[in-house]
Amino acid sequence: MKAYRKQVNIAKKERLPKPPVTDYIGSCFLKIANHLSYRPNFINYTFRDDMISDGIENCLQYLDNFNPNKSNNPFAYFTQIIYFAFVRRIQKEKKQVTIKQKLIMDNNYDDITLQPGDDREFKNQFKEFLQKNMRNVEEPIKKEKKKSKTKKVLKKTSTTQFFD
Repeated sequence: MKAYRKQVNIAKKERLPKPPVTDYIGSCFLKIANHLSYRPNFINYTFRDDMISDGIENCLQYLDNFNPNKSNNPFAYFTQIIYFAFVRRIQKEKKQVTIKQKLIMDNNYDDITLQPGDDREFKNQFKEFLQKNMRNVEEPIKKEKKKSKTKKVLKKTSTTQFFD
């Protein structure tokens, strides 16, 4: 990392294009992303490949932000970048799933056309499958801005007024 950082600084001073990322750094990003995707909280997603590619893309994007003077542990820095890229991808995919489910729920099941050779039994099975496997789709609750209440300032009264 330090050698690559020196090359980038030299290129900046001479106003040259940034040097390409070395194969070693790229393979390290790939290994970090692959092994992080095997954690129990990421392993069962069908879009793991997308998560890995997002993590690598973010690492390449924020490669120049790593400062070896502040930290001598680039592994931790890039692992955090990949971790949060995974979390962002999961959030995106969950939004897409809720949109798909809303479309299916809003769609009239009678509009589903049967292919030649299919019968009513298939249509009923498909309808039951969709109803059984649908997650409970609810509108996300938006946080309302709280109106700031003006505090009433009480006039200070002396204790002598109460005892007189």
